[in-house]
Amino acid sequence: MFALLGTCLPDTSAANAPDPADLIQFLNQTITWYRQLEEQRRLATEPSDTVLVTDNHRLGEQAIELAFAYARAQAEALGKQNTSNANQSGQGTRLNDLAAKLDAQVKELDGEIQNFRAQLDTATGKKRAQLQAQLAETQSELDLANVRRDAIRSMAQFVTGASTNGLGASGLRAQIEALARSVPLENAAATPATNADQQRSSAPPSTTPAASAATKAPPSGIWGLTGDVFALSGKIRTLDGMIADTDALQKTVRDLRTPLITTLKQLSQQGDQLAIQADTSEAADLEQQKKQLDALTAQFKQLSASVLPLSKMSVLLQLYRSSLMNWQGNLKAEYRADLKGLSIRLIVLIAILALVIGFSELWKRTIFRYVHDTRRRYQFMLLRRILMWFVIAIVIAFAFASQLGQVATFAGLITAGVAVALQNVILSIAGYFLLIGKYGIRVGDRVEISGVRGEVVDVGLIRMHVMEMGTGGATGRVVAFSNSIVFQPATGLFRQIPGTSFVWHEISLNLSPEGDYRGAEERLLKMASTIFRSLSSAPR
Repeated sequence: MFALLGTCLPDTSAANAPDPADLIQFLNQTITWYRQLEEQRRLATEPSDTVLVTDNHRLGEQAIELAFAYARAQAEALGKQNTSNANQSGQGTRLNDLAAKLDAQVKELDGEIQNFRAQLDTATGKKRAQLQAQLAETQSELDLANVRRDAIRSMAQFVTGASTNGLGASGLRAQIEALARSVPLENAAATPATNADQQRSSAPPSTTPAASAATKAPPSGIWGLTGDVFALSGKIRTLDGMIADTDALQKTVRDLRTPLITTLKQLSQQGDQLAIQADTSEAADLEQQKKQLDALTAQFKQLSASVLPLSKMSVLLQLYRSSLMNWQGNLKAEYRADLKGLSIRLIVLIAILALVIGFSELWKRTIFRYVHDTRRRYQFMLLRRILMWFVIAIVIAFAFASQLGQVATFAGLITAGVAVALQNVILSIAGYFLLIGKYGIRVGDRVEISGVRGEVVDVGLIRMHVMEMGTGGATGRVVAFSNSIVFQPATGLFRQIPGTSFVWHEISLNLSPEGDYRGAEERLLKMASTIFRSLSSAPR
C-alpha cells in the first residue's frame, strides 16, 4: 500500500515545468502592461486623477515585483529539473559513466607510478633502467587519461548547462534579471522577491508629474467645452485599452496559476492520506511514510513559491482594474455633463442668432415702409447691415470664449492686427460715412477733386468714381478716388451747390504785351453785366 502511494505522488518537476519561452513572454506582457503608468500620468490633469494614478503606480510596482518573483521561482525549479534530466538522459549518462571510468583509470595509473617510484629506490643496473622506462611510459598514459577525463568532464558540464540555460542563450535566470533591470521602478523590481517588502518600506514615496496639478476651472464657452469633450473622449478610449490589457494579463495569470493550484490540492490530499495512515502504522512503516511526507513537503514548498506570487498578483490586478473602472466612470460622467452643456449652449446660440436676424429683417421692412428717400434709405440699410454683423460677431465671440478676459484679449489682438494691416481701408470706410452725410455728396453731383472736374457716378464703401468733364462735356473717362481723401488737408474737394446750373468751362483771351489790359477788362465786365441783366429780366 505504501509503495503504491509513493509511486502515485505527483511529479511536480515534470507536470508543472514551465516553458522558458512562455515565461519570458509572460514577463514581456507584464512589463508592457506596467508601462501604462506613463500614459496614465499624461492623462491625469485633475487632483482626483492624480490620486488614482498614485494608487495605480503602487499597485503596478507590487504586481510586477510579484511577476518577477514567480519567474525566479519557476526558473529555479526549471534549473533543478533540467539538471536532473541532463544527468538522467542518454548522452548525460554515457558521459558521466565514461568520466567515472577515466577517474578509475587515472587512480590506477597513479598507483602504478607510485609503485614504480618505490621500486626505483632499491633497484640497480638493468633492473633500474627497465623501471625508469616503465615509469616514463606509465606517466604518459596518466597524462593521456587526465586529458581525456578533463575533456569528458567539460562536455558533461556543457550538456548540463545547455539543458538548463538553453543553447545560444545566456541562461533563463540571466534573461529574467536583464528584463528586471529594464523596468523603470523606484522600488527596484530587479531584486529578489525576499527583499521586495524591505525595499518597498524603505523607498521614498513615488511622485508623479501630475501631483502638482491645480484644479482647473470648468469651461463655460463652446470652444472650451468642445475641446474638453474631445479630450475626455480620447481619455476614455485610452482607459478602455488599459482595461483590456489588464484583463488579458489577469487571464494569463489565471491560466498559469490553475494547474499549480490543482497540483497543490493533489499534494494536500496525499498529505492528508499519509497523516491518517500514520496514526495506525507500525514503526517499520513510519520511516517510509516520513520520506514520502518529506518529499511532499519539498514539492509543496516549491509550488507555493510560484503560486503565492501569482495569487497576490491576481488580487492586485483586480484592484488595479477596479481603479481604472472608477476613473473611467468619472470621466464618462464628466463627458456627459460637458456634452449636455455644449448642446445647451449651441441651442442658445442658434436661438440668439435667429432673434438677431429676425430683428434685422423687421428693421429692413420698417425702413422700406417709412423711409421713402432713396439716399436716406440706403444709409439706414447700410447701418442695419453693419450693426447686424457686429452683433452677430459679439454674440459668437462671447459664446465661444470661456471667459470675458479671453474675449478682451482676442478682441485686442484682432483690433491691433486689423488696424495695422488695414489702416487705409479703415480710413476710407470712415470717410465714406462723411461723404454720405448731410453735407456730403451723392450720385450726380458736380465735384472737383485734386484738379479733376466731373460728375459723381458712384459712392462706394471704399472709394468713389467720378466721370471726368472737359470744356466740351464728358471726356469718357472715369476717375476713382479713395474715400480717405476727405481726411487729407492738402487735397481739396469742391462740390457744386445743389439747385444751381453753372457753365463748367472757361474762355481764355490772349492779349499782346502792348495791348490795353484795362480797356479789355472794362469791355468784358460790361458784356457780363448785359448778360446778367437779360437773365434777370427773363420771365420765370
